[in-house]
This record gives sequence, structure tokens and C-alpha cells, in this order.
Amino acid sequence: MIQFKAVLVRVIKEIIRDKRTLALMLLAPILILTLMNLVFNSNTDTKLKLGVTTSVPHKIIQSLPNSKVSIYHYQNSHNHTQKIQAANLDAFVTRNKNKLEITYENEDPTKSAQVKSLFANALLASNIKELSATLKEMPLQPSTKRTSLNFKIKNSYLYGNSNSTFFDKIFPVLIGFFVFFFVFLISGIALIRERTSGTLDRLLATPIRRSQLVFGYLAGYGLFAILQTLLIVLFAIYILQVEIVGNLFLVLLTNILVALVALVIGLFVSTFANSEFQMMQFIPIIVVPQVFFSGIIPLDTMAHWVKFISYLLPLSYAGDALTDVMIKGQGLNAIAKDWLILLVFLVIFTFLNIVGLKRYRKV
Repeated sequence: MIQFKAVLVRVIKEIIRDKRTLALMLLAPILILTLMNLVFNSNTDTKLKLGVTTSVPHKIIQSLPNSKVSIYHYQNSHNHTQKIQAANLDAFVTRNKNKLEITYENEDPTKSAQVKSLFANALLASNIKELSATLKEMPLQPSTKRTSLNFKIKNSYLYGNSNSTFFDKIFPVLIGFFVFFFVFLISGIALIRERTSGTLDRLLATPIRRSQLVFGYLAGYGLFAILQTLLIVLFAIYILQVEIVGNLFLVLLTNILVALVALVIGLFVSTFANSEFQMMQFIPIIVVPQVFFSGIIPLDTMAHWVKFISYLLPLSYAGDALTDVMIKGQGLNAIAKDWLILLVFLVIFTFLNIVGLKRYRKV
């Protein structure tokens, strides 16, 4: 019993003395729960955005629930692909004789499924109204014949196909996340080992510049980060048979850029950790919030002030760039802005790493 009490007291004292570990244990879960509350309890009643031409019967449009759709009216269906992209429409609807031709953006297959359901219900409601009106007129005007078209729906897809799933939407983001997470963790732990083993102190005792040391770490760890990135991307394409619509080279370069950003952030965060255990504790603060704002959870369902958080997280820009290339097949012009912002993160944290090494230089 005495031995048990001694061990218990020692563990409690060690945790209390380690203020950083104690704070992370108590505050990290609160941070995650707060973010989850903001993400999942925000403005979830986002409307579907539908473009319709004047040829689509008004009675069908009226049958669509106003609480679920926003209608954008167009004179014709010319260049409807550009119209979908310009207004960020979820679907574009036009009429060809007795067919409703619906083109789904299909970046998010769940929204395509919602549009299909809404139009199926709208056609059913329209037909019921037509039948009811016909039955009311029959006793009064038996010779009157009401003509109505039995509309059929023809589906087409701007991105993907009818077999696309929600996993196809989030997979580009998942690739970026895995690259970021593992590079962040490995680079941070590696630098902590350099410190605890005394290697970093011996290096800083030489005339080497802090910038040279940081760039050396970036180059060394960066080679393995690039190798890991290539392995993840090529495995996804050739083993998991994930379809990439755009340029594979752009996908690789984007992920390499993500890996370098994760590398400098991991090196920077490691300066605040005294052990590998403490480095692991930074995961809920640095990595987990990025999952919520990287595109896995649709940002358009969140309140505007909540979406502002995504502007501060590099993985949100990586997710946008990878989605544009892998799903939409877009080129360098579409992702140049995301690349530029990731480069800004890279430069800022590289500079912070150089400044942060001051605390370890004793001579």
C-alpha cells in the first residue's frame, strides 16, 4: 500500500510540475469540442443553387421548395458549363421537348442526389396538380382535352459520373491531410531527438548560421517528405484506382508543397515541446482543427465568421487546390492562388524557425 501511494504521489506531482502537459490535457479537448460545436451547429440550411432556362415549365419550378433551393434564371442553355462554374451552381436545368436535361456540377455527389430527389418530387407534384385540375374540369367541359407532357429526366455530370460518391469528393483532401499529418509529426519528433541527444547544441556551437541549419534540415527532411508524398499519391492512383481528371504533375507538386509547409510547421512547433510526448500533445491543437476546415466538411454550411478560421489554416488551401485538379481537372491558373498562399506559409514559418533557434544557441 505504501508503494502504491508513493507511485501515485510521484505521478501527480510530475504532471502538476509539467504545466504545459497539464494545460494541453485540460484545454485541448475543450478546444476540439468548441470547434466541433461551431462546425456542426452552424448555418446548416444552405440552399441548393439551381440554374434554369425559360423553357422549363413554371409549374415545375413552383413545385420546388423555396426553403431548399435558390433559382437562377437564364434565357438559354448556351455555355451552361461556364454558367455553372461562374455562379457555383449545383445543377443547371433546361428543357428539350418532353425531357428535362439536368447537368449536375457533382463536385459534391450528395448535393446531386438532393437535386435528383427534389426534381423527382417536383414532377410528381406537378403531375398530381395537372390530374386534379383535369378531373375538376371534366364534369363541366367534357369535350375539353387538357394536354400535358409526361416529362422525363436526362442526367449529365460536369465532374465525375453517376457512380461518384462522397468519398470521391473528400479523397483529394484526405491525401493532403495524410501528407501534412505524417510529415508534421515526424519532422517535429526528429528535431526533438536532435535536441535531447545534444546534436543540436553541438551544431550551434560551430560557426554555422541559423539559416543554414534550418535550410539543411528542410533539405534533408524534405527529401524524405517528398518520397513519402510520391508513395501516397502513386499508391492512391495505381493501387486504389483513384481517378485524377487533371494533371498528375500538378497533384504531385501540390502535395510536395503541402509536405514542405508541414515540415516547417512541425519544426517550429517542436521548439515548444520538451519531449516526444509533448509533441504528440500538439496534434489536437495544430492538426485536428485543420480537418474541420479543409473541405471534408462543406464550408458553405458554416456561418461566415466561422469560415474565416479556414483562411488561417494551410490545409484548407491544399484541399482547394487538390480538389480543383483531381476532381475538376483544372490547371495551374486555377490553383496558382492556393500555391501562393502555401508558399507564404512556407516562408513565414521558415523565418520563425530561424529566429526560434536563438534560444538554443549558447555561444
